[in-house]
Amino acid sequence: MDKKDKTNVMRLLDKAKIEYTPHFYEGDIVDGVGIANALGEDVSCTFKTLVTVSDKGEHFVFVVPVAESLDLKKGAKAVGVKSIAMIKQKELLPLTGYIHGGCSPIGMKKRFKTVFHETAKDFEKIYFSAGKVGAQVEISFSKAIEYIGATLADIIVKQ
Repeated sequence: MDKKDKTNVMRLLDKAKIEYTPHFYEGDIVDGVGIANALGEDVSCTFKTLVTVSDKGEHFVFVVPVAESLDLKKGAKAVGVKSIAMIKQKELLPLTGYIHGGCSPIGMKKRFKTVFHETAKDFEKIYFSAGKVGAQVEISFSKAIEYIGATLADIIVKQ
């Protein structure tokens, strides 16, 4: 891979000696399901990263399957706060260093408590953003959870 194609996420994983496989797609695909389909990934093991703020101003990160939605009440319960709300899109870059569509649970400006939806444990490998639009990483579920320091919980809206 060309050095210019490496994202900060990939450099951090390299430094931590964690194996991953990069996947690239055309940057005009904007939804997670479309990205998973374009890359031939299983939608159920492809995740999106969502950033929230609590009623007390604390920020939390939730990683959910791309075809699902975060249940804000379940999310708040998982992190032990009264309530959470999605942050405004304009707040994402200054807070995390990432833009909408390229947000990764790895490499944010600071570490936030992170919760993956519990179905992530059902897969040996999972996919999520590599930190920029047009790039994803495929990584061992257990290595990702350990590196990020994330927990697991039921945090999606029931269909």
